Formats: sequence, C-alpha cells, structure tokens
Amino acid sequence: METMNSVLPALILLSPLVGFFINAVILPLSFKGFAKTPANTAGGVAASFIGFSFVFALIAFAKLSALGPQGSLVINCFEWFNFGGLNIPFELRIDRLSGLLVMIITGIGTLIHLYSISYMHEEECVGRYFSYLNLFCFNMLLLVMGNNLPLLFFGWEGVGLCSYLLIGFWYTETEKANAGKKAFIVNRVGDLGFLIGMFLLFRELGTLTLPEINTLLANPEVVTRIMPSVTLICLSLFVGATGKSAQMPLYVWLPDAMSGPTPVSALIHAATMVTAGVYMIARLNPLFELSPIALSVIAHVGAFTALFAGSIAIAQTDIKKVLAYSTVSQLGFMFLACGVGAYQTAVFHLMTHAFFKALLFLGSGSVIHACSGEQDMTKMGALKKHLPHTHLTMLIGSLAISGIPFFSGFFSKDEILYSSIALPGGVSYLFIVGVLTAILTAFYTGRMMSLTFYGQKRYSHEVEHHLHESPFLMTFPLYVLACLAALGGFLGVPHLMGDFLGHMPHYLSHWLEGVIPTKQLPIVGVKIALHEGLVMVGSSVVAIIAFSAGIALFKKHMFVTDIISSFKPIEKILSNKYYVDELYDLIIIKPIKKISEVSAMIIDKFVVDGAVNGIGSQVKKIGNGLRVLQTGDLQSYAMMMLMGLIIVLLFIFKVLV
Repeated sequence: METMNSVLPALILLSPLVGFFINAVILPLSFKGFAKTPANTAGGVAASFIGFSFVFALIAFAKLSALGPQGSLVINCFEWFNFGGLNIPFELRIDRLSGLLVMIITGIGTLIHLYSISYMHEEECVGRYFSYLNLFCFNMLLLVMGNNLPLLFFGWEGVGLCSYLLIGFWYTETEKANAGKKAFIVNRVGDLGFLIGMFLLFRELGTLTLPEINTLLANPEVVTRIMPSVTLICLSLFVGATGKSAQMPLYVWLPDAMSGPTPVSALIHAATMVTAGVYMIARLNPLFELSPIALSVIAHVGAFTALFAGSIAIAQTDIKKVLAYSTVSQLGFMFLACGVGAYQTAVFHLMTHAFFKALLFLGSGSVIHACSGEQDMTKMGALKKHLPHTHLTMLIGSLAISGIPFFSGFFSKDEILYSSIALPGGVSYLFIVGVLTAILTAFYTGRMMSLTFYGQKRYSHEVEHHLHESPFLMTFPLYVLACLAALGGFLGVPHLMGDFLGHMPHYLSHWLEGVIPTKQLPIVGVKIALHEGLVMVGSSVVAIIAFSAGIALFKKHMFVTDIISSFKPIEKILSNKYYVDELYDLIIIKPIKKISEVSAMIIDKFVVDGAVNGIGSQVKKIGNGLRVLQTGDLQSYAMMMLMGLIIVLLFIFKVLV
C-alpha cells in the first residue's frame, strides 16, 4: 500500500469546523445573538467553508488517482489517548473508498448549503441552523476519514447529535422536538451494539486501527483464533448499522425525522448520515466475509426492510413521508447487496442514491416552498405549469430511483438484483423480494409525481395566488443533482452493456478494487440460464410499467381505494404504517413510563429521598446533642482544651513506652 503523508485530510475536516465556530461564536457576538445574524451572512459563511472542503476533496481525489489502487493520504494529528495497551492516535486517512464518500459529503453538502440560504431565508435563528449544518459535515467527514474505529465512532456519535439538533430545529413545536428525541434515543440503542462489537474486536485482535485489522485478518492463524466469536462481533456491529441506517427494527426514527427542515432531510437522511452503516460494513468487509451467518442476517434484514418500507410508501400522502420510507427501502437494497457480498455494488447504490434522493428531497422542498408550506399531496396537483424547473428535475430524480434506463438508479439497482442471485450462495427468493421492491419503488414514485404535478389542481385559491417557481439558489442545486442523477450511473456500466458500448469499463469497480476486492458475477441457472441481460431487460420492463401505472392511475384518483374498493383494509394498514409505532408504544414506551412512574413514587420517594432525609435527620440529631457543649463560657472551653491536650500527651507517652 502506497501511503503519502498529506495535510489535505486535516484541511478537509477542519474547514466546516471553522465555519461552525464562526456561525456559533463570532457572528452571534458581532450581531448580539443568533436571531439578529443575517441569513445571507450565516449561509454565506457556512457554504463557503464547506465549499473550501469540497475543493480540497477534489485535490485529494486527484492525488489518489496518481497513487494507484491501494494508495492513501494520511495525517497523524496527535496521540488521542494511550491507556491499557490501547493506543489511539487522531489519525485521518483518505483512500479510494473514503475519498468517494468525502466527495459526496462535501459536494452535495455544498449544494444543500446553497439551497438552504434561500429556503431558510425567512426563518429565525438561521445562524444556529447553519452552525449545526457545518458541525454535521465535520462529524460525517470524521466518520469516513477516521483511521480507527474509536475515531469513526466519535464521528458516528457526532452525526447522531447533529441529527437531533437539526431535526428538532423548530424545538418550540412539541411534535418536532419529540421527533428529535426519538431519533436520538433510537440511535443510542443501535450504538450500544456498535460499542459491544468494538470491545469484542479489541479483545480478539488487540487493535482497533482499520489497516491493522485488515492485515491481521489476512493471517490464517488469527482467523482461526477469532472464528468462534466473529459472528457475534459482526452482528453487534450490524445492530449499530440498523440504528444509524434505519433498518428493521430500528427504522422508526427516520420517517418522523421529516419534521426537520427539508434541506436537513436531503443532507442527513438521504445522502450522508443514513449511509454510515453501509460504509462501516463495506470498510470492514474482510471481517464480515468470515461470517456467512452474519451476512445472511444482513441480507435478509435488508431485503425485508426494503419491501416493508416500500409497501408503506404507497399509501402516504405527505410528500416527505413518501421519500422518507423510500429512503428506508433503498437503504435495505444497500444492505441486501452487502449481505450477498457485493460491497462494491452497495457503495455504487449509495452513490447514486445520494444523487437522486437528495434531488427528490430538495425538489419536494421547492414544492413545499411554492405551496406555502403545504406537504399533503392530496392538496396539490397540476403544479407542472407553475413549477417547470422543479418538475423537470424531480422527473429526472424519479426516473433514476425507479430504475428507468439509462438513469443512475437503473445501473446500481440492476447490479444489486443480479448480485442477489448470481453470487455464490445467492438465494433466489432474495432476488424475488428485490424485484417486488423495485416494482413498488417505481409505482409509488409515479404516484408521487402524478399527485404533485399532474391531473387536476386540488390546492386552494390562496395557495394558487402565491404559487411561484423557486429562486436561482434553489433551482441551481436541483439542476446539478439532476445531471448527476441522470449520468452518474455510467460510472458503473454493466459488463454486458460495457462491451456493447465499445469495452466501456466499470469505472467505480476499478476505482474501489484496491479497498474492496471485485467479485465476478457469473451466469447462473434458475431452470433456464439467467443472463445479466435478462435481469437488466426484465427489471427495466417492470419498472417502466409500474412507473407509468403510478402516474396514470393517480391522475384522477388520490387513493388506491378510489380505484378498487376492496383495497380499503389494506390501504388503512399501510397508511397507518402497519401500526408499528403503536406497537412499540404499547410494548416498550408505556411499560417504561409505568416503571418510571412507580420508580418516582416508591424508589425515588422512599429509598432515595428516604436515605437522604434519614442521613440529614441523623446529622441534625447529632448536632443537637453536641450543642450542649457550646456553652459560650470561655473557662469551659479552656478546660476542654486542657483535657484534650492531656489525652493526646497520654496517648503519645503510651506509644513511646
């Protein structure tokens, strides 16, 4: 591995931190509070510093290209701590995997900061919002560039904190504040699993530095020694991933997180934070490869989550909730890819998903902005003529997520479907689940576009009076992301199509090969030869049909029950999200609250308060007893001092004798 000492990782990391410090400390002091800080000033500072980080990321990307497949840029900033044989340096490393993530974080982050300047212009305390946004980018960059698991975990926890702060940005509204708390608490459950996995890994290997872990796992003797506990380690780490990346059963926080500002949803809950679990598994792929059981669990949880969340998205009427459950579903696709060992494919879909889902979230924000804050799609319709730029860009994003040829999602989703059946150990029903999820994705995306932009208008005259296309600072990021969503898939052209296009290589596969080994996808048989081309054509046909059906059916009808009355019970279950939140409330939240109430009434009142009050009363009694000695008579005090002196002298004399 060719390693170059470079200051670039530190510059990339520190740029958003400087922006955070200026917005959180300097500007409030200058303008006498967050509320008085001009939105353009705060936004300009935040966007500039994340923009600087993007420029440094481009330079780092160029240097990595020159270093070769296994090259990396490293800087050891200082010794973080050294205790009990565990030496943890604050060391940053950019290799080809983390370099790709850094480009996504800083590039999309810059676009979202620019978008936010206009979107949040009328809000109060915008400086606080932009300081949180910069702090989030700092922690996300630390997560992907940290060269050891504790440093990765530090960024992992940091993005969790920033997520809580940004989701609950409008904390004066109870619903939004509760959504922030829910995200924070659910993520802590997953993070406990991550910690246990780290502790077990350190016990077995004696190190938590990522390159050292990979080196040790290349030693057959070490592998033999850790095999009894490797499944437990992998599953513990995966628990952490289910929390951060919103997989079953810890997905419930992400839909509620839509209470935050829409640009927050685009950055945190589409392009960056929620993909942290996928990144962690891809980064530790040599460890997960040792446990077929853990990989099977990951694949099945991912497949089930994808189908489960996709079915819920069909019945949602809030445009952001549709995209939220879509995000959960697409993350399930990524874990399905990881579970069948297609780590490069998971990263590929992570990248394309960042493009089209950030675009769709920002597009939904443009729609909400134009409709005076309205998010209910049943109160929209026929917005195409009023919002031509938003419609065009969201259409591109919708075609990409639906897997329509030849948009970005087509390439990455097709690769996941093929991987789920073509890799050794592939299970055919996982492929079927993937296909069903792809059909649902295209259908609910077509429904969303139809209810929002086509058909008859359903908005009020007041909303119609204020309808307008978004300003340039909002539409410019939409067009940039639309270009990426349309063309980004050509970085991973399938071998079959690549040969047809004149031996066009799978660029992403070659880029990642030094970090994540490439697995060849053979032609396999399921009664008949299942060629890659058959999967590609078949998935394309069903995607086009489902997307077209979603648009056509909902131009006049708002619900499935308006078309087929027998769907009403199913529609009710889906619209209520299978009553999972109600179930969690019944079996977890209410019992914990009841235990807390009992604890407050009995343990707190009689045990804790009783112990404190009891000690206090005894001290008071002792004090009252000693008060008789406080006579105020100087002669009595002198006599007591003399008696004390005599006792001390007698004790000394006895000791000496």
